[in-house]
Amino acid sequence: MKKIIIVIFSLVFLSNNVVANDFKINTYGGRSEIPEDANPNEETLKYFLNKYLKGNWNNNPKYTNIKASENPYKFESNLREDKYVKKQMQKTALLSYLLYEDGKIVIDEISPKDKFGKAFTNESKYHSQSVGKSFASYILGHAICKGYIDGIDAKINDWPILENTLYYNQKVIDLINMKAGDGKYFSPKDRANRFDVTMSLSRYSVTNRTIPSVMLREFKGSKKSGSKWAYNNLLPHLILNYIIFKIGEDDFKDLLNEIFREKVGIEHNVTLVASEESGVNNKSTTSTFLTTRYDYLRIARAMLEDWQNDTCEGKYLKSLFERKVKKNFDYRNKNLAFTNTKSYGGFFHLEPSGMKKRHIFVMDGYGGQTLTIDFDRKRIVTTMAVHRNFNWKKIAHSVIKKGK
Repeated sequence: MKKIIIVIFSLVFLSNNVVANDFKINTYGGRSEIPEDANPNEETLKYFLNKYLKGNWNNNPKYTNIKASENPYKFESNLREDKYVKKQMQKTALLSYLLYEDGKIVIDEISPKDKFGKAFTNESKYHSQSVGKSFASYILGHAICKGYIDGIDAKINDWPILENTLYYNQKVIDLINMKAGDGKYFSPKDRANRFDVTMSLSRYSVTNRTIPSVMLREFKGSKKSGSKWAYNNLLPHLILNYIIFKIGEDDFKDLLNEIFREKVGIEHNVTLVASEESGVNNKSTTSTFLTTRYDYLRIARAMLEDWQNDTCEGKYLKSLFERKVKKNFDYRNKNLAFTNTKSYGGFFHLEPSGMKKRHIFVMDGYGGQTLTIDFDRKRIVTTMAVHRNFNWKKIAHSVIKKGK
């Protein structure tokens, strides 16, 4: 009898601990984002979603706020239900899923009200993360087509800020292909976002600093080291700020309006975030955008239209595919957008597994923000999430691979 009581007591104690852990928020030591390899409970996910919507990038200085179009693009729809996608919305950290084909939205799912739907809505402006790198490339394409920059083979040798750094006199294509020879200047533990303290004497995140500050401190006297593919967050910032140098801040903002308001037809304002230390006399933009779920799709649709209509910007996108480079990366994990693709071109991930010869452009951002465009079959899949714990390979990769 005594043993039975002990067993019952132990089970109750363990059960209470499990319940307590289910409601305990893990801040991961005060980090600004959930670690990619974490397994957060729902309360933790809600805590970080609140940070993503109201803190983090939203607290950064704003470089510019692109006003909504007076004539936003209106999507047609022919909706069908996908039971697996619905289950993923209910069981994972997915916030939004959209499938666009034949000029219509055919699957449209947003997190249910009893999950994240009270906080995340169709009007919520959410961070692009590294999807913004691809948006930066699209802006570059427009700058080239307008004659502001000579082309992807133009050398950056007219920007005084880059003098006495490894980036001076390099071709645009080498920077947007992440082959600038700058790999050793970034942290071995976080090559994308932090400088190597042994090389630069800096513990700053890449996105904390303005481009002038970074070039004067972290990269002064730097030397190019090889030409291997080395992914990092600095290069898209550098490219956008180079465009600003070439045409001036006012014309750059006009260019953004022309792209996003007039061409894309955004329904809500789109914010381009500045670096944290930006001030009146030392200001840089990042490549992080804050926008809504449908406006993300509108941007991808504009790229698809450019490709299909063979516009100047469409030709630019095609040139990126032609000039792609192989990633020197471990690709054993094919379940994630970043590691599923074998090549890289102009800030886009290319050649997903099993689709080597197809024109598939993948945009991938931390935490599960993805846009996948199939230029051959005119299809787009978008995902937005609090955390990357959903099955991207099944709801995006396989959908694109199988086609229609």
